[in-house]
Amino acid sequence: MAKKEKEKEIVSADGSRAISKWRVSDVVIVVFVTILCLTCVLPFVHLAAKSISGNSQVMAKNVFFIPKDITFEAYQAVFADKSLTYSMVYSVFVTLLFTLMGMIVCICAAYPLSKKRLKGRSVLTFLVMVPMYFSAGLIPTYLLYSKLKMLDTMWVLILPLIYSAYNMLIMKNFFQSTIPDSLEESAFLDGATNFQILTKIVLPLSKPILATLSLFYAVGRWNAYSDNMYYIRKRDDLKMVQYLLYRMVASATEAQTTALSEASAVTSTPEVLQAASVMFVTIPIIIIYPFIQKYFVKGTMVGAVKG
Repeated sequence: MAKKEKEKEIVSADGSRAISKWRVSDVVIVVFVTILCLTCVLPFVHLAAKSISGNSQVMAKNVFFIPKDITFEAYQAVFADKSLTYSMVYSVFVTLLFTLMGMIVCICAAYPLSKKRLKGRSVLTFLVMVPMYFSAGLIPTYLLYSKLKMLDTMWVLILPLIYSAYNMLIMKNFFQSTIPDSLEESAFLDGATNFQILTKIVLPLSKPILATLSLFYAVGRWNAYSDNMYYIRKRDDLKMVQYLLYRMVASATEAQTTALSEASAVTSTPEVLQAASVMFVTIPIIIIYPFIQKYFVKGTMVGAVKG
């Protein structure tokens, strides 16, 4: 009996659990998770090592996870290219604006649909979920944007995608499972309006899901380049940095050496320059994650509990 007691999980004051005795299954899980983490981390480390290694070492395939003949010429080329740095600033602005507008639309859709007092809630939920499963296709979408005079404008990168049925569903489930109805009912008795309840009660209690979905919106917009390729053809000042990186990688595969532009005096091999450019584009989104990590897991798990 005492032995079984020792093998039980130890529950700490904060509710987390610790295993008092390791089993074979625990070891297998830890090994599996470790391998899974390495598959995500090691490619990034390899790319970072190549971005600051010498051209000859990279071309000879001698660089794996430790840089050799360390040099920052590729980064000098990246920062010397005005089009890439401008595109980076422009991309950050578009991503921030897109995330802000997307969250506003998501909240305005999810909050009413999470309330039983909304008449016709089931029908409205069905209608707003239709875009999650069906789309008109690329050609009708292009013709629609052309009729709306949105082609070759910044808004074609923002407005069509600010509503996400998937994100709305997660936020709706979070509101239903986390915000008690009694809390809102007491606020109604005190004379609060729906808008006051949303802004002063619901949103302050919803930081985990707000942080999670903000990251979803930001990463989705930051990594996308297909709409930039299809809908912006004439204005180079509206090209986002991911699309420029795509063009550079595509063109560099056929060349032995490549430079970002005439303004860049440093010429590197395609692999080194691509690695430096990928790091340049990836680092901003990586910097954001640690600040919202504590909300991320909680928001994802709670928002997906029930629908």
